[in-house]
Amino acid sequence: MVYILLGEGFEEAEALVPADLLRRSGVEVALVGLEGHQVTGGHGITVQADLLLEEADPDRMEMLVLPGGLPGTTHLDASPEVDRWLRYASEKGIFVGAICAAPSVLGNRGLLDGRRAVSFPGFEPKGALICQDQGVVRDDQYITAKGAGVCLEFGLELISCLKGPEAAQRIKEGIQCQR
Repeated sequence: MVYILLGEGFEEAEALVPADLLRRSGVEVALVGLEGHQVTGGHGITVQADLLLEEADPDRMEMLVLPGGLPGTTHLDASPEVDRWLRYASEKGIFVGAICAAPSVLGNRGLLDGRRAVSFPGFEPKGALICQDQGVVRDDQYITAKGAGVCLEFGLELISCLKGPEAAQRIKEGIQCQR
């Protein structure tokens, strides 16, 4: 199960594009509301979360994804529950994806210390080896991405982590992605 965490003010494309691509590849995905089932993104689009964070089962987690956006990233960073889930994923070697401002949440917890990462400019994660010339960077279990402009690449990399590069290539061809 992939859990995509939604805090009020999340960046809609950074959550929904990866969710769509992952589901197309046959991966089970749950949109997880931090504070309620109705979560409004930073551009006024309200999404119905599949479940609340307290309803999610960490033992089923294959991947945890943090979309960026403001103030969505601020809500993720301030949540003790998100902190607990990130630490659990880190200890268990579970994949963690973060895009745009959200890699800063990982950096604030020391999870990217000495690792290659990318983020939206101005939200560079503490302790990371910043690779701003790349759109998506994977370093071991952590996948980071620059922003909404690379949502497709981010989603495809998440698929590659879980199902292999061939599965990601099939989805890429199926959606007519030319990049």
